[in-house]
Amino acid sequence: MSSIFDTDTPHPDPSSLTAFSGNKLDRQAENREDDCIEKALSVDGTHILAFSGSRVILKHDGQILDPLFAAYELAELKPDFDRAVLLGHHENGEPRVAVPVTIADEELASHYKPTEARALFREGLLDDELQGEVAQAVSLLNWNAANIFCGKCGSPTEMKIGGYKRVCTQCQHMMFPRTDPVVIMMTIDEENDRCLLGRSHHFQEGMYSCLAGFVEPGETIEQAVRRETFEESAIEIGRVRYHASQPWPMPHSLMIGCFAEATSTEITIDAHEMSDVRWFSRAEVQAMLEAGPDDKPFGPAKGAIAYRLMRDWIDWKR
Repeated sequence: MSSIFDTDTPHPDPSSLTAFSGNKLDRQAENREDDCIEKALSVDGTHILAFSGSRVILKHDGQILDPLFAAYELAELKPDFDRAVLLGHHENGEPRVAVPVTIADEELASHYKPTEARALFREGLLDDELQGEVAQAVSLLNWNAANIFCGKCGSPTEMKIGGYKRVCTQCQHMMFPRTDPVVIMMTIDEENDRCLLGRSHHFQEGMYSCLAGFVEPGETIEQAVRRETFEESAIEIGRVRYHASQPWPMPHSLMIGCFAEATSTEITIDAHEMSDVRWFSRAEVQAMLEAGPDDKPFGPAKGAIAYRLMRDWIDWKR
């Protein structure tokens, strides 16, 4: 019998099918200088993404939602250009910049809609490319906001090269943007053609998804998959196959999706982390992906990497 662990089907590049993965900007990392923001803002036609905290501000006029601002349009939103970050350039040379605004949400005019990144793909508010740009912006803005003081001496830090480096004003310690790796895995019992899914305590009632957890220091992806699965369910894992990844700007993670081979089947739930963990048949998973929140159990939203793992297991032809 063929095994899902011996193939890259059903998609050669499943990462491209996840939300936030459509960013096509040329980041031009080798050309970032300390004045790159000023240069970008001086270009005629530069477009800006505006953020209130981690929420992108959308202009809406009837059914049209637009996240792109010209610099002059930001005046009433009280932009903080000192904290702006350069995202990159489009193929035509147009720079794309992200700018935090300081206006209070209750003061926003009715034609502005501050929106969490998660809602962009769940509600289909923006196209794939713009979703990817928002993810990049949220991650960079969050990282910069969390590192305004030096971790070594406590002195203020300064933003450099468009938001991709911070330098301590006293000890000159340098910091660079971080990405937190998270493994998310669909554990498969191949002998019984079923998969392991669970419910975290913070999940919406009735929702099941793949198990997940942060990669710890000094740990490989495969070790993290085996450890997290065992901690949450007591299921032991053999082979681990990488399948897809997804930028996850909540606040700056990279989801690493894997298929994991179950070598045991008896579940013991970690009640501190999970409210339920159980085996699901292929037919049950198919029904969960087609169900909505009013039909329990249901699966993760389309665009989430957990959906991709579940969907691709269903679509893989044995």
